Amino acid sequence: MFSLRKYNTFGIEAAASQFVEISSVEEYVSLRHKGDYSNLPHLFLGGGSNVLLTKNQDALVVKISIPGISIVQEDADFVWVKGGAGVVWDEFVQFTVDRAWSGLENLSLIPGTVGAAPMQNIGAYGVEIKDTFESLEALNLKTLEIEVFDAKACAFGYRESFFKRAGKGQYLISSVTFKLAKKPSVKTSYGAIQEVLAAKGISQPSIREVADAVIEIRQSKLPDPKQIGNSGSFFKNPTVSASEAARLISENSGIPHYPVEGSSDVKFPAGWFIEKAGWKGFRRGDAGVHAKQALVLVNYGEAKGEEILALSEEIKKSILDTFGVVLETEVNIL
Repeated sequence: MFSLRKYNTFGIEAAASQFVEISSVEEYVSLRHKGDYSNLPHLFLGGGSNVLLTKNQDALVVKISIPGISIVQEDADFVWVKGGAGVVWDEFVQFTVDRAWSGLENLSLIPGTVGAAPMQNIGAYGVEIKDTFESLEALNLKTLEIEVFDAKACAFGYRESFFKRAGKGQYLISSVTFKLAKKPSVKTSYGAIQEVLAAKGISQPSIREVADAVIEIRQSKLPDPKQIGNSGSFFKNPTVSASEAARLISENSGIPHYPVEGSSDVKFPAGWFIEKAGWKGFRRGDAGVHAKQALVLVNYGEAKGEEILALSEEIKKSILDTFGVVLETEVNIL
């Protein structure tokens, strides 16, 4: 058995039957052709930043460490940048920010890898992957052929994609390409970005200044997984119908809410409900809710995955009973 503790940001102690790390698709294809580990299911891990391990994995865990950042093409207005699936996401973002290419700066400091980013359609501060996504390459695990997916084929939704639904477990994403603007077009209206910039006396921020503001905000609110085990936002922000939103707003004075683009639905911050229900800072043993951000469940040291899962279920029931709102888990439970 192989310990997975250092391969998941929750720091959960769980083991895999077998483990292998690959730096290319060819390595994995070679593995398959040899018939090695054919009696085991294969579980793919990137940065391990969006999983909760609740048990030992009777599987071959494949750690994807495909490297490389390259410019695919560019013109006067845009540059197309490709990242290997194993590249650390924030390293990729900072590579683009350093060159003043606009589009990913609001996604600074999100944990994980490039390959995992489109699976979740990761997003923060008014920006999602789908906004700048061009295409990705993925290995079909049945045919062992590379396929190319554009944005439509990825079927992006809120923290969702084809790879979390119909295509789940059928592909190994090997690289992702983004189309970024050479002429700065920053987004600063969402969250606390504007406040941080104003406090610094910045009225017309550069891409780097926006990225630095996002990093400052995230560091002030979110625990560093190297210090306290966590997987970032554990729950999705709930989206409800206009009529349900009207009820929530009338019953809860000052509740924050945001319109959903292209819809009459309304989105509410899950952390607000969790905090109002009294869970912020809650701790049972080594499983808890972070003291500064109620959306983040944490492992203070030796919590088991099933203990954190049980806590999450208690929170979901509490929010349903108190507010009539259903919370959905963002983290993948394994």
